[in-house]
Amino acid sequence: MLNKVCVMGRLGKDPELRHTQSGTSVASFSIACDRDIKDKTTGERATDWISIVAWGATADFVTKYFSKGRMAIVEGRL
Repeated sequence: MLNKVCVMGRLGKDPELRHTQSGTSVASFSIACDRDIKDKTTGERATDWISIVAWGATADFVTKYFSKGRMAIVEGRL
């Protein structure tokens, strides 16, 4: 079974790039997504933090062009 996901939000911090023993690039970062519904008591919107892992050329691209606070749309599978 395949679950497709599309997430839009801002990066919480700069992507962290590392490499596997075979040399494959791996980038880790998190995206903050605000909920549409406001809290009834405080009037504020809750924020969900989605952890993302990018591999290979995508990891290199993310590390080069994205930084903390930048808006990003990520599409992938669970």
